[in-house]
This record gives sequence, structure tokens and C-alpha cells, in this order.
Amino acid sequence: MNGKTEELQRQEPKLWSGRVGGALLVRMRTHRRTGSSAGPSMAAAAAAESVLASQREEPVRDDAAVETAEEAKEPAEADITELCRDMFSKMATYLTGELTATSEDYKLLENMNKLTSLKYLEMKDIAINISRNLKDLNQKYAELQPYLDQINVIEEQVAALEQAAYKLDAYSKKLEAKYKKLEKR
Repeated sequence: MNGKTEELQRQEPKLWSGRVGGALLVRMRTHRRTGSSAGPSMAAAAAAESVLASQREEPVRDDAAVETAEEAKEPAEADITELCRDMFSKMATYLTGELTATSEDYKLLENMNKLTSLKYLEMKDIAINISRNLKDLNQKYAELQPYLDQINVIEEQVAALEQAAYKLDAYSKKLEAKYKKLEKR
């Protein structure tokens, strides 16, 4: 850090708590220059600005430029690194599992579609056979139709003959009854 920053840290310890304090001070400078009222309280901003103005050797510019300070990068702690690795490996395992499950779902759907198409092909063959057999039956029925018509005519004739036989039987019974009457006389 440069000399100005170290001096400000000694004078305003609350504003400087590592990297966060430096970012806060830069934000306060930016808010004052841009005229924004967001950010830290006006009193803290004014106090930080007065300290900066007394320490600053260069004149204040009215443009909205932001002074930046280089941050010291600390090496990541071993446990955080290990936790990050663990998190990424578990996330990779989770995502692999999700993708595998999705892939398996699609494979299952593909197999179901194949089986369904096979069943439809079987049903198509069955329907074709039924249609062919139905045409054959209709053709045979058409060939048998004259014989069926003859059977109907014969049946009507048999019914007429039966009626005639009943009448003849009734007439013969009457004749027999008359003959017996004549014979008794």
C-alpha cells in the first residue's frame, strides 16, 4: 500500500478493515464526486473526504474518475480449497447423475417406441389377415347365395306341403268319422 493509504488507515481505523475498508473509501469518494446519496452516511463520507483532502497533494478533479488501489491477494486457505474441490466434484457427480438419468429416460422411451412400433406392425398384419379372410368369406357367401335362396324356396314349399298335409289329415279324419257312422247304421 502507498503512504497515503497507510496514513488514512491510522487516522480512520473504522473505515479501513482490510480490503472492504478500501472499497468503502473508494465508494465514498465516488459518491461524493458523482453526487449520489447512496452508500455510507454523509458524516462518514465528509470525514473521509476531509482526511483525504488534507493528505492529498494533487488537486481535486471534478470528473467521475475513481481511484483504485491494488489489493493484496491472499492465498486461499487449504480447507476452503478442499471444500471447493469437494463441492465441484459432488456437483459434477450430481450433474452426471442427472444427465445419466435423462439419458436413461430417453433410452427407455426409445425402447418403448420400438416395441410400440413392433406391436403396431403385428396389429397391421393381423388386420390385413382379417380383411383378407373377410373378403374370402364375403366371396364364399356370394357363391352360396343361390343355394341359400333355393333352400328358402324349398322351406316355403315344405311349409306349404305341411299345411296341405295337415288339411289332408283333418279331411281324412272327417272321412273316417263319416265312414264309421255309416257303418253303424
